[in-house]
Amino acid sequence: MASSRDRQRKLARAKLDRQMARRAARVRRRRQIQAGIGAALVLALIVVGSAWALGAFDSDPKQNTAADEVCLWTPQDATGNTNLKDVGTPATTGLPTEGTRAMTVTTNQGAPITASLDLASAPCAAASIAHLASRSFYDNTKCHEITAEGALRCGDPSGTGLGGPTYSFFDENVPTVPEPAPSASPAPGQPPAYPKGTVAMIANPPGANGSQFLLFFKDFNPAKPVYPIIGKVTGGLDVLEKIGALPTVDNGNGAKVKPKTDVVVQSLTVGEPATGASAPAPTGSGAPASPAAN
Repeated sequence: MASSRDRQRKLARAKLDRQMARRAARVRRRRQIQAGIGAALVLALIVVGSAWALGAFDSDPKQNTAADEVCLWTPQDATGNTNLKDVGTPATTGLPTEGTRAMTVTTNQGAPITASLDLASAPCAAASIAHLASRSFYDNTKCHEITAEGALRCGDPSGTGLGGPTYSFFDENVPTVPEPAPSASPAPGQPPAYPKGTVAMIANPPGANGSQFLLFFKDFNPAKPVYPIIGKVTGGLDVLEKIGALPTVDNGNGAKVKPKTDVVVQSLTVGEPATGASAPAPTGSGAPASPAAN
């Protein structure tokens, strides 16, 4: 009996030893795996840290475009103003902010009037006019006013002064006029805020620009400028001056500003952006003289 019990004890001991050995082996394998994972994590952190220090994760500077940082197209409620026309909104990315764009206004009054839109000073106005022109927004519309300031007002399909697209945008390039010192006379030879040939936006209310613009056929120098300058006439200034000399009649609101002869914009087109040389000076009969000569 004693030998049988001893044999059983030995077998049980051997079984326990095997179990302990397997457990120890599993623990060793687990520790090896954990050590390997830890080493891999440390190595990965070292690599990532080195890459970060060398600037591998620095993002490229974003391009400074009008849509990303300048332009904001504010929706206008067409239900409250039936004079608004929905033709969508301009693009919000990739808008040019350098150089110029050529604008051509063909009317029923003679040769086309050409202008250069300033993309650096008024990128949103240029983008808006180009968008509207691509939708034939201006075609076959009337220039409804010859203003007392000496400008032809166009761009409102309704002819009321209240029309435009279903969006608006803020002023960009309103000129500033230095306030004169007390008892001081104006500086001799100071150029006007709006020289003859200036192209500017006009809005009602001011600051909510849409589609309406002014083509100045006379110098205008107000005490407080409010019209954003967007470009200048480069051709057909003589045609513009001829239009400015047309007689006017009551526009229905008590103001004698409506051209007696209809001035119809048959088409308005805007060319592709151009960079490099600055826009040429206005041309045509009656081109504006240099400021020094005024």
